[in-house]
Amino acid sequence: MKSPTALNQELRQRILNLSDVTERPNAGIHEDAFLVRRTMFMHIHGHGHCDIRLSKGDQERVLAEGKARPHRWAPEAGYVTFIVDDEEDLEPAMDLIRMSHHHFAGKQSVLRTEHQ
Repeated sequence: MKSPTALNQELRQRILNLSDVTERPNAGIHEDAFLVRRTMFMHIHGHGHCDIRLSKGDQERVLAEGKARPHRWAPEAGYVTFIVDDEEDLEPAMDLIRMSHHHFAGKQSVLRTEHQ
């Protein structure tokens, strides 16, 4: 079993392995924010408390299926919360994170094409 620190490091590395992702440590109330290009698509509070921003449709589906919890402060922005407590939580967390990344990376590609 991995320590909380090792688990957190693995989660961060998996997120950073997604295309065009950067991390902004100590990003105010978000603590550690992850951006795809310049858009924050998720952030982590402490060890494993992931707030992930989804499209409204994905947010509704994920919450209805019980795959995440509603975000306490910004559900209207599409955020859900997922807590990574152990190694078994890594892949379900990454499924949600990839969903968010895909949505926001794709949205930016469309915007770039429209402005060219």
